[in-house]
Amino acid sequence: MTVRKVQPQALFQRSLDGRVLYSHVVVAEAKSLIFISGQLARDKSGQIVAPGDMREQIKQVGRNLRAALEEIGSSLDDLVKTTTFVTDIDEFFKHSDVRHEFLGAALPASTTVEVRRLSHPDLMVEIEAIAVRG
Repeated sequence: MTVRKVQPQALFQRSLDGRVLYSHVVVAEAKSLIFISGQLARDKSGQIVAPGDMREQIKQVGRNLRAALEEIGSSLDDLVKTTTFVTDIDEFFKHSDVRHEFLGAALPASTTVEVRRLSHPDLMVEIEAIAVRG
């Protein structure tokens, strides 16, 4: 598989705390496309992790994404696109280091959207993803 990440010079490069937050363009030549449903801050038993604590919820979502990919022999490095839904975008951007801990190596193309509510009032972040494997 070949993955090439491009930051066009004609486009603004968003960074926070000295970290580039996403790639504008990801070119992936692969044999397998992997679509991961929106992951929430729920543990294996379905319990919501850390209600009211966005930082801990981002960590749980990252662990869930990693577990989903590892189950099929992939890793976070294979991510090419994420869409993140948050209930408070200002709070979300206070924790870019946690997101970077999980997604920094992959630096996928990314969209983040603030929403009024997720599937349960205690949930604060949901991330769906696309990965490729060659």
